[in-house]
Amino acid sequence: MGIRKSSGSIINFPKENEPVKGCTISEQLCNENGMSAFVFSMAEGTSISAENYEYHKIITVYDGDIEVFASNGNIWHLGVGDSIVTDIDISVGIKSKNSCVFTEISLRKDDIMNEIIKSGEVFRLGELLPYQEGKIVNMDLVNNDKMKFVIMSFDAGTGLSEHAAPGEALVFALDGEAVIGYEGKDYPLKAGETFKFDKLGKHSVKAENRFKMALLLVFD
Repeated sequence: MGIRKSSGSIINFPKENEPVKGCTISEQLCNENGMSAFVFSMAEGTSISAENYEYHKIITVYDGDIEVFASNGNIWHLGVGDSIVTDIDISVGIKSKNSCVFTEISLRKDDIMNEIIKSGEVFRLGELLPYQEGKIVNMDLVNNDKMKFVIMSFDAGTGLSEHAAPGEALVFALDGEAVIGYEGKDYPLKAGETFKFDKLGKHSVKAENRFKMALLLVFD
């Protein structure tokens, strides 16, 4: 089961997942080889009860704000653009004082996670790596034999020439704007938007100004 989104289109999580009064709604984006990804919308005043998992989750807020609470008494407040990696074997829940939209990526126990991210700490994906003049900077955050979660920064005027990847992918724009070329068409992508391409789909990236993105690549 691959990524459940149409390829070659801009995805705006807040617009496509508007909260419904009194409800918490989830949509599975993918479920492959023990790795899954969901997008959630929560109406104001709703909550997800604390649950215990034997794997980490990366939570990223796209709209509104959330309160992440753990059974050990820790509480974290996340706003738009904030992320957190949950601890293993500690019950974690979520409350929404205001309506919100966020994504949740679960990881396998044997995944290799970059030491730059620590569980139980709030961070911003786009601030984990710098821009460098005239260069593209790449950092693997999580990887195993079936998936990679990578962040990249592009200085103005840089880009990736057309190529194909060995798996389906979601591109999460974190900062700035770029043009994604996909199967002969151009798609302007700006911070807060997401783009999906299929396995072996020919694509490119052109950053006329500075641009940062995260890439979730899922292999068969």
